[in-house]
Amino acid sequence: MAGHSHWAGIKHKKGKADKQRSAIFSKLSREITVAAKLGDKNPDMNSRLRSAIQAARSANMPKDNIERAIDKSSIATDSNFENIRYEGFGPAKTAIVVNTLTDNKNRTAANIRTIFQKYGGGLGTQGSASHNFIQKGIIKISKDQMEEEKIFNLATDAGADDCIFYEDHYEIQTNKDEIYNIKTLIEKEITNFISTEIEWIPLNKIELNADDKEKMIKFLEILEDDDDVQNVFTNAI
Repeated sequence: MAGHSHWAGIKHKKGKADKQRSAIFSKLSREITVAAKLGDKNPDMNSRLRSAIQAARSANMPKDNIERAIDKSSIATDSNFENIRYEGFGPAKTAIVVNTLTDNKNRTAANIRTIFQKYGGGLGTQGSASHNFIQKGIIKISKDQMEEEKIFNLATDAGADDCIFYEDHYEIQTNKDEIYNIKTLIEKEITNFISTEIEWIPLNKIELNADDKEKMIKFLEILEDDDDVQNVFTNAI
């Protein structure tokens, strides 16, 4: 669930703990429910739902949990979730973008504001921090799915902007408006995906000293533990 940055692994490493795994399942379930509510309940006809289910499977969410989340979309007719982006500045004046999925924006705004203030930062207006980033479609695939040369050719033929090789996964970067079209082409060869998201990629990065790094880790952990927070992005390294 963490953002595309130096800090991207923090939540995944902590996800092994039962408490963290439960929190991740809760957020993934919410995304599945909302995706099913807003579109077709058949994942083959709903790219957002299909991606949410694939992410849930990558996180080892049980099949029963996924099915309950889809079924909940028919029951939760009185719950209107909306995606809201918050921007601000964290430790050492780092730029922060927070994506949320909430049914109570007043609660969410108050919680996010309190966390920022606790760590010496503050929320800003729309655009105050996001101008430090560019939005990209990011498709992540485990390395055990395909060899490097094949995945590179597959991504290129599909029209992706770039394919980056990491130690344990591939990251395919796309134009944010083309992410699902490109993914549909890739799905002809690959069925298991770690995640498919539009992420905020920093244009200029800020390197932190040891003290500020410690503050940043705590700050991001608290933010990501909030039930309404889906993703956090920063230009810190």
